[in-house]
Amino acid sequence: MSSRRPPVIVIVDDEEMVLTSLRSFLRLETEYDIETFDSPAKAIERIRESTIDLVISDYLMPGMNGIEFLLEIKKLQPYATRILLTGYADKENAIKAINEVGLYQYIEKPWANEDLKLIIQNGLERRFLMERLEEKIKEVQNVQQNLQDIQAQIIKAFM
Repeated sequence: MSSRRPPVIVIVDDEEMVLTSLRSFLRLETEYDIETFDSPAKAIERIRESTIDLVISDYLMPGMNGIEFLLEIKKLQPYATRILLTGYADKENAIKAINEVGLYQYIEKPWANEDLKLIIQNGLERRFLMERLEEKIKEVQNVQQNLQDIQAQIIKAFM
């Protein structure tokens, strides 16, 4: 990952034990900037203010479930990788999340730390690749526009 700053990861879960566990593990094992929130509303306030790279959200939370929260994140920061964490296997909601919010991964509690670390690394790599792809697409569009301008000038010169 060739980012100029440490990747920013936001974790949202209404269980403080989950937040503490994830935050501690990731701070010990990675160089990521980890921010945790016990409510989706607080996280959305933060995410409106600056760029994040990856978000991990619990599914069942008071006020807003994880799918609703991640849908809002998709609107605010479409390139941020979105991961849903849940305490129970619910294939219907997993499929709904994948389809509605462009979910990168669905993880069941309890998770294996090393698996989670790998999922996060791959999710961040995907996020930065998507950003570079968008930059390249813009470059190609600019070159294409320049070629069209040159073509129009040539045609005009011979008319």
